[in-house]
Amino acid sequence: MPDDSDRTVPLTADEYALVKAFRPAMAALARAFDANLHPLGLTHAEYVALMFLSEAPARALRLGDLAELCHQSSSHIGRTVLRLQAEGLVVREQCSQDARSFRAVLTDAGLARLEQAWPVHIAGVRRCLLDQLGGVDAAELAAAFERIAKTA
Repeated sequence: MPDDSDRTVPLTADEYALVKAFRPAMAALARAFDANLHPLGLTHAEYVALMFLSEAPARALRLGDLAELCHQSSSHIGRTVLRLQAEGLVVREQCSQDARSFRAVLTDAGLARLEQAWPVHIAGVRRCLLDQLGGVDAAELAAAFERIAKTA
């Protein structure tokens, strides 16, 4: 790991190219994932929320926990859950342990929509991301992204 004195050394041409390409790539992936899910009536943010709910015990999470998992603000996850609730994909209910908190519960219709969207999303992830990585080691890249998420 470089020490702090290395932090001000100018970027190499390859490092600069990576930094310069990163933001447009993330924006393009976000647009592509949304476009792939649009015919199914979902945004990528909604898909991710449904995914985390499907993996949770009793298919339910406190809104604060769901916001953290989805990397959304509390207000953003609140709007996401309201849209999903309007479609009957989740139910928003008061937490029994804390009357000040609410939780989202995945409905059977929400699970069915997620199962319908899953193969579409996976195909898009393969086409737009994984197929573009060439010989990049996916496990190493995932580990690097996890380190970035923890330290940035």
